[in-house]
Amino acid sequence: MSRILTYLFITLAAFCVQNAVGQEWYKERIEQLNEQKTEITKQEKEALKSEVSAINERLDNDEIDREEAVKLKEAVAKKRALNIENRIAIVDNKISLLERNEGAVLQNDNEFTIRDEEDGISFRIGDGEPWTIFRSRDRPLKYDRRTNSDFVFAVGLNNALIDGQSLEDSPYKIGGSRFAELGWSWRTRVFKNSNFLRFNYGFSFQFNGLKPKDNQYFVTENGQVMLEEFEFDLKKSKFRTDNLVFPVHFEFGPSKLRKTEKTIRYSLRNQFRLGLGAYGGFNLGTRQKLKYNRNGENVKDKLKRGYNTSNFVYGLSGYLGFDGIVLYAKYDLNPIFKDAAIEQHNISLGLRFDL
Repeated sequence: MSRILTYLFITLAAFCVQNAVGQEWYKERIEQLNEQKTEITKQEKEALKSEVSAINERLDNDEIDREEAVKLKEAVAKKRALNIENRIAIVDNKISLLERNEGAVLQNDNEFTIRDEEDGISFRIGDGEPWTIFRSRDRPLKYDRRTNSDFVFAVGLNNALIDGQSLEDSPYKIGGSRFAELGWSWRTRVFKNSNFLRFNYGFSFQFNGLKPKDNQYFVTENGQVMLEEFEFDLKKSKFRTDNLVFPVHFEFGPSKLRKTEKTIRYSLRNQFRLGLGAYGGFNLGTRQKLKYNRNGENVKDKLKRGYNTSNFVYGLSGYLGFDGIVLYAKYDLNPIFKDAAIEQHNISLGLRFDL
């Protein structure tokens, strides 16, 4: 949506400026077109350099032999030479048209052309020159990119497995206890010529919440953290731990191969995938939030204490799904509370989105 608004704004601005300056703009336009001829040659030579570099990379990786590499280089050199010739001819025709008509050239000012390319988005308004915005990088396009990255967001239900107790007897609300996770991950292809196995790694901030039942809250007595009934009627009782973890998964699943003369890419779009792995990290903080009514007054208590929670967090995790949405589960091998008489381990189940 933001890109569309940008396009509309630029279109309106260009229309207003062109109508304001009248037809005298064409002299400056001719100067710009003459400068553009030099830029065209520079662009095509840079593009040729990038293509030759990609061919050399394929030759070094034994994907093609030397004879084929020579043929490919000759082909791209011929193509770029013709591009220079044709593009400069187009510019010369524009200059002739402007000079002959002193700028009074009939044209469709509302023509708006957009090209979404891998290194950015280019667009042209009317007879103007193409502009590139949202450029992701200025370096040459890499033929085989084995590593990609994603923003990771996960959300779902959270609870605790307690020694000697089933999850049905949990003192925490099943629907009210939730978790969220935000992070960044990198996915690297393990094998050179197959994308079936990937190495998925990164970092995430995890927020694990527990909501006690039966008007209870957490207290610490003699180094032990336990639940006790609160003296007033609780409207809300929530306990949360915030962690920074570093997940590592082996990811399995098919992918679609997309191969051109310039690039080779493996796409996971509309593909099944399975990830199995683990994570480890640190507890960043623990807090408890209580809301209740005392003598007709609404009270909110935010208690930031250690609650004797584990400083180091580690566990097992996995996901299973399709495309960018997967079913996600994680289980802390470390106990929630250190030195507890009865150990509790955090467990979560939800959806994970790779965006």
